Amino acid sequence: MSKIRIGLMGFGEIGRDVYRLSLNQPEMEVVAISDIGRTDILHYLLKTDGRDPVDASLEGNFLVVGDQKARLIHGVEPKDVPWDAFDVDVVIDSTHKYRTREALQAHLNSGAKRVILGSLPQDNIDRVIVMGVNEDTMEASDKIVSAASATTNALAMMLDTLDKAFGVEHAMMTTIHAYTSDQPLRDTAAADFRRSRSAAENIIPNVNISPYWMEQILPRFEGKIEGSALNVPVPMGSLLDLTCVLTKGDSTIEEVNEAMRKAAGGALAGYIEVTEDPIVSSDVIGNAHSLLFDTKGTMKSSKRMVKTLSWYDNSLGQAGRLVDLALAYAKLGVEGGAA
Repeated sequence: MSKIRIGLMGFGEIGRDVYRLSLNQPEMEVVAISDIGRTDILHYLLKTDGRDPVDASLEGNFLVVGDQKARLIHGVEPKDVPWDAFDVDVVIDSTHKYRTREALQAHLNSGAKRVILGSLPQDNIDRVIVMGVNEDTMEASDKIVSAASATTNALAMMLDTLDKAFGVEHAMMTTIHAYTSDQPLRDTAAADFRRSRSAAENIIPNVNISPYWMEQILPRFEGKIEGSALNVPVPMGSLLDLTCVLTKGDSTIEEVNEAMRKAAGGALAGYIEVTEDPIVSSDVIGNAHSLLFDTKGTMKSSKRMVKTLSWYDNSLGQAGRLVDLALAYAKLGVEGGAA
């Protein structure tokens, strides 16, 4: 398989993490990066954003690492970027701004062969894939797809694992989530009352659409899952609090933990990791798994109600799944031609 030529739309936290991960993937190369930021500042952030600094040089409008060169482009919208000029196979759009089929189609119109959305879509696209859970539904004809969201990946893996081991009748999730770049650091008037408040000073209740998309990814959970979010004043490191009513009533806390250990060492190796240590949110930063299951957080109330805690780095974990999904689709090819 020849190298997959990747175009990045958006060079924020997730975009930079995708770029970092791509440097260690011999099967792929980022050849073009579109962002509204100045090229010198984008280069600067690769060295100062708290992740492992990338030893990249800025040569004109190119980021250069070894023999890899990525052209930096000032693009505001998908239609602004001539992906065909760079022979791009896959565009990874992590802007969080363009989430409809119509908006993402502009990437294809500009020459990309496939688009992978780095968040959940706002309407129906060809496929929403959680690696390790429903990648068997992928088809070569898929052109506009999503790698879901960091929360959705963690939730899907937890529910799928627990359901296969014990049966899940109903579930309620809350993500205690690091604040995001679209939240104000000081109180300011926004479109939503609570999201108008300072992200740096408050715990802010928020809606979460992961339960809706869970029913599309795993249809057997239709009508069984609800959830919400609490955005908290930490910049990175999130926690999935999941409570399930299990079908198997005699399950013990240790059996639940052991089911997660088995998944982490088997079918979901690389996606799930298990910790036996009493960790806190900053300890998950830099972990590219979709979830770090916390065995000390497992609780049981009554015969069938179980509560679990799972940590995730909401940027790096998502970037890892975007890279995985790009590689998985490359193996399928593109209908009408190879990727």
